[in-house]
Amino acid sequence: TCVSTENCFVPISEIIAVEETELNKKQRNIGKWQKMAKLHAFIVYYVKKARNHRWRCSDVTFWCVDEHLCNQWIQALKELLEMQKSRPKQLLVYINPYGGKRQGKRIYEQKVAPLFNLASISTDVVVTEHANHAKDNLFEINIYKYDGVVCVGGDGMFSEVMHGLIGRIQKDSGIDQNNPKASLVQCNIRIGIIPAGSTDCICYSTVGISDPVTSALHIIVGDCQPLDVSSVHHNNTFLKYSVSLLGYGFYGDILKDSEKKRWMGPMRYDYSGFKTFLSHHYYEGTITYQPAKHTLGSPRDKDSCRTGCYICKKTEQQLAEQHKECGLKHEEGEEEWKVIKGKFLAINAVNMSCACPRSPKGLSPAAHLADGSADLILVRKCSRFDFLRYLVRHTNQDDQFDFPFVDVYRVKNFQFTSKLSEDNESNVMDIGKKRFGQFCRDHPACCCNIVNSSWNCDGETLDSSAIEVRVHCQLMKLFARGIEENWKDEAAYSQSSAEQLL
Repeated sequence: TCVSTENCFVPISEIIAVEETELNKKQRNIGKWQKMAKLHAFIVYYVKKARNHRWRCSDVTFWCVDEHLCNQWIQALKELLEMQKSRPKQLLVYINPYGGKRQGKRIYEQKVAPLFNLASISTDVVVTEHANHAKDNLFEINIYKYDGVVCVGGDGMFSEVMHGLIGRIQKDSGIDQNNPKASLVQCNIRIGIIPAGSTDCICYSTVGISDPVTSALHIIVGDCQPLDVSSVHHNNTFLKYSVSLLGYGFYGDILKDSEKKRWMGPMRYDYSGFKTFLSHHYYEGTITYQPAKHTLGSPRDKDSCRTGCYICKKTEQQLAEQHKECGLKHEEGEEEWKVIKGKFLAINAVNMSCACPRSPKGLSPAAHLADGSADLILVRKCSRFDFLRYLVRHTNQDDQFDFPFVDVYRVKNFQFTSKLSEDNESNVMDIGKKRFGQFCRDHPACCCNIVNSSWNCDGETLDSSAIEVRVHCQLMKLFARGIEENWKDEAAYSQSSAEQLL
């Protein structure tokens, strides 16, 4: 018998835990059973899906008078859960106590740790004490005994853990990260993100919501979402990895200005954004890129990347075939480089949609998480009013690329050189031999002839303006499943599952 107010259809993959229990007095007072001396019961904890991709831990109690039957059910369910091999058993957790509103430690202890305990996941917890603590630690410890690494914080904390993990794997594999053409070794240790920062773009773009409980449940059920990673180099020197936004011009200037105003908290982004919009600087330079001809679709498609995305699955099959045949193939020379020169207000390269609550569709709504490409968005010099129209499109359902001054390309590699370096260097493919600057437009508010913009790399400033970028297909994995398609109600979703248990 089920003690519940509703019928439950739950796939095995979304059961969190099974526990033996005793019925309380209220539960025992049920019809003909109220006079029975002994009832045997167990609780099934499971994922309950709510609106807007939010997950919660719910439970249902089953009871009967036959102790042997009850124990058989408990044992059978636990054996089924043991067969879910993708579920983590031991996790390494890094908590940033300073990020966002300084709530990381509290969020983990109150909302996440109890769920991990319920699911019998053992954890080693490290509270970071300074910048790059987690990154440095990942180079020192035995990472291979863990089923995953969890970061509690914002995008900056995720970036630190990602750099530590990928860097450690390359070091152990004898790969030189400073070589921009090196084939990087895939990182199979999954990363889980518990959002607790001022910006949680990566979590929002891969789960659909920035919610600690939802993210914890995705970790518990063992979800796996491959993710493309871009490597950024300057003059044969490795700078950073990027998984969301590489932004030059507008977004680079916002970050550069906001870093001076960290005392303002998250409000600094609004202030710096408005200030940068008013300055309306453009930057002159050359983009060279290789089109991503291996992947299906284009940035102008209406189909967004969702759970089970067929484009990403197709890319995964291609990647597996390449590994099987002769390792990773070097294809840079096979496809022609395209060259674009111009004056740009913004140059943005995104590996994912970069969706967030303010921009639900993101900078590139049809960008894919794991197709081995980035969407390169070029916003050419235009009027301040036209640029405002473009920015407003990020907040609504209109096509944000439908402007004559906006170009978008799906690429697998690209390079950028400034106008100044182009004048001094005839070969645009040879990057980084000069010190680069950018011309700003002749502007009453500008008291200098040359202004440097910066690259915004996942919320961190890069010192070098001239860069070489390469997309590494599915280099890492997250405890996520992508954003699920909207479904009418929970029952309809559950009945579509092939594994119905309850």
